[in-house]
Amino acid sequence: MSKTYNPKKRKRAKTHGFLVRKATPGGKKVVQRRRRKGRAKLTV
Repeated sequence: MSKTYNPKKRKRAKTHGFLVRKATPGGKKVVQRRRRKGRAKLTV
């Protein structure tokens, strides 16, 4: 059986990256909440 998790940096950024977050109202809220909480990393 092959491994089920095959990480790819590009795919990860395209799905969860900063620009993707900022593109939707919900995503903006995610970034906003994480800023408020004081996260070192807001997105991937």
